[in-house]
Amino acid sequence: MDDCEGEDMIETPELPLEIIVYILSFLHASDRKEASLVCRRWYSASQDLRFQKDVTFCFPASSSALELIRALGRKSRCSLIISQLDGFSVSRSLLLEVGLCLGSKLESLALPGSSITEASLLALLPRLTSLRRLDLRGLDSLFMSGAFLSREEQRQQVRSALSGLEELDLSDLRYLSDLTFNRLTGCTPRLRRLSLGGCHIAFEFDPYRGCPVGAVEDSSALLSLRNLRRLLMEQKSTLVALDLSRTSITPESLRTVAQVQDLVLEELCLHGCKELTDYSVEVLVKHQPDLQRLDISACTELTNRSVDAVARGLKTLTHLSLSRDWRITEKGLADLLSVSSLRSLDLSECVHISGTEIVKGLTGPSATRAQLETLNLKSCTYIRDLSVFSLTQLLGNTLHELDLTSCVNVTDLSVRSIATYLQKLVVLRLGWCKEVTDWGLLGMVETTKCDLDHETGDKGPRFTRTFGNMGFFKPPRLPFDERPKLVTQRDLEQFKQQDGASLLALSRLQELDLSACCKLTDSSITEVVRYPDLHRLSLSMLPEITDASLASVAWHCRSLTSLALNHCPGISDRGVAQAAPYLKRLQHLYLSCCNNITDRSLFLLVQHCNRLRTLDISRCKNISVTTVDLLQSQLPFLENIHYRFIGGVDLTLAF
Repeated sequence: MDDCEGEDMIETPELPLEIIVYILSFLHASDRKEASLVCRRWYSASQDLRFQKDVTFCFPASSSALELIRALGRKSRCSLIISQLDGFSVSRSLLLEVGLCLGSKLESLALPGSSITEASLLALLPRLTSLRRLDLRGLDSLFMSGAFLSREEQRQQVRSALSGLEELDLSDLRYLSDLTFNRLTGCTPRLRRLSLGGCHIAFEFDPYRGCPVGAVEDSSALLSLRNLRRLLMEQKSTLVALDLSRTSITPESLRTVAQVQDLVLEELCLHGCKELTDYSVEVLVKHQPDLQRLDISACTELTNRSVDAVARGLKTLTHLSLSRDWRITEKGLADLLSVSSLRSLDLSECVHISGTEIVKGLTGPSATRAQLETLNLKSCTYIRDLSVFSLTQLLGNTLHELDLTSCVNVTDLSVRSIATYLQKLVVLRLGWCKEVTDWGLLGMVETTKCDLDHETGDKGPRFTRTFGNMGFFKPPRLPFDERPKLVTQRDLEQFKQQDGASLLALSRLQELDLSACCKLTDSSITEVVRYPDLHRLSLSMLPEITDASLASVAWHCRSLTSLALNHCPGISDRGVAQAAPYLKRLQHLYLSCCNNITDRSLFLLVQHCNRLRTLDISRCKNISVTTVDLLQSQLPFLENIHYRFIGGVDLTLAF
């Protein structure tokens, strides 16, 4: 008997590693991560270099992170984001381990929310010989004394290590002076990207000495325009991207920057520079015509003159943000949309935009008009169905991301046209579009009592809120030519009379926001929100949805990493119990003001959702502090938990 059993046992041959790598290449990153846990051989295959592009490991400083750093030493290259570093021994040991294990392999390092000492960083930097990106945003503790890199031997050591650094982020530094700026940038002679967003920069006059900043010696208090200009002149052969957002840069100062001889910028961010004028933009465009990305959002003095200047002067522009430029109107947008290289346009909170000129600019020959992939019209309250319907036809072959948040005049007709024409969408945001109903998501024409009275004959089943016939979700033939055209009101009336595609047709969606679309119910959510690749979903402030929606979403959208259900009173422990086993990848969950959620839900999260990083249970009156404490101890990756007013008591954030 034993011999027979031995004969029947056949050892399965191992697949070659190359074959396993090839199989894993068909999986999404999250699925590949799951597969890597099966066995050591699959893990080795998942570490193939083709899967390791731009991989960044993000974690807070702790004693347990030391082992992770040692494990990363086996990789050929990696990037790190280490938060919550301080001057104590654990942080010092962690940075020392980074230098020892990853010194020649680390490509990018960011230290957000930290307060490390100069000695700790200066002990680390000379070891990072392969560093390409360094992020020191907000690390005021390094620059407060003004002595950073004050010794020549320190500068020599750092210069030899950082000579290949390409990106340096010094945003939000209050104590960045000419002296420390020159010392640091003197160690990075080949920068391609420099960020100074939110820094205190003296662009005009020294208020104490009454003379131009450019005429004084190196300042020990503020970075000056003179020193910035000097850096641009020294590194003009490599520098292509500059961020001066949220600074007090003036029109004359921008002109000084733009006119640096032989400086050819490809990206410039001026977000929130409120002193800039149309003249500033005209001068910028004249002297930097090769700009490909331009952010002049929240520059509230800009008007349509700036739009005209950009349209005429930047013929290679790919990304433009005009968000919150409230004085901009429709004028000039048609010319802007004739820039054939344009791929991304942000007009959010430009309250005078109706979309008419955008449509006109897109009706030309496809070779001479923008091929938009991203369009943001958030809070453009004059946007109506007619414009959306035209845009969906014109952008059907290219658009991947559409934001119509708070476009309050958008109705079901727009939703149906989006589902019919924009089937390449990856991101769709319809939050606060309060006229959107179940009918729109399901691609149906709402049948009124009057319509029924005039019907003769049997035309098949019709939709009701309790009827879920999936046969209705196929896109119909529509009465339009294949070639997009400027839609008329008559075309719109024709489209109103027939069924369209349901939102289920958007099979590529990875992000969907339906928050505050208060007329939605389980009827549409359970039938339409069925996207296997969906990562982010917001159903906040939908008072009519229940546990049925939550259970359905969890079953059909198992790739979710972020789920928002704030202010959904119909969600209870029962729904969490049904959903949690299928939400293994969930990292961010928002349940504030869900009063039917109790401690039982937290126990279920501990059991099934051990990757949670953010949890909001504020104002959930049936949750106890004791259970929250248990949750914190049981979920290893939990970084942020919001629990004010749980159990009716006002509590601050735990951590």
